[in-house]
Amino acid sequence: MKNPWAKKNPFMSQWSSGANTVVGAARGRAKVATKRDVVAFWTAALTRAEPKKRKVTR
Repeated sequence: MKNPWAKKNPFMSQWSSGANTVVGAARGRAKVATKRDVVAFWTAALTRAEPKKRKVTR
């Protein structure tokens, strides 16, 4: 007699596949956002700051 608990569950497989898809998409978005922030940080750090404009008071 086969053990019913050892049988593959198609619903669990679909749920797991969907969860992996969502987590993969979130990971990709986080990776892109982090890379964008790092590039912005180093770009700002390695370029000269623009001089502040002075207000002309009369």
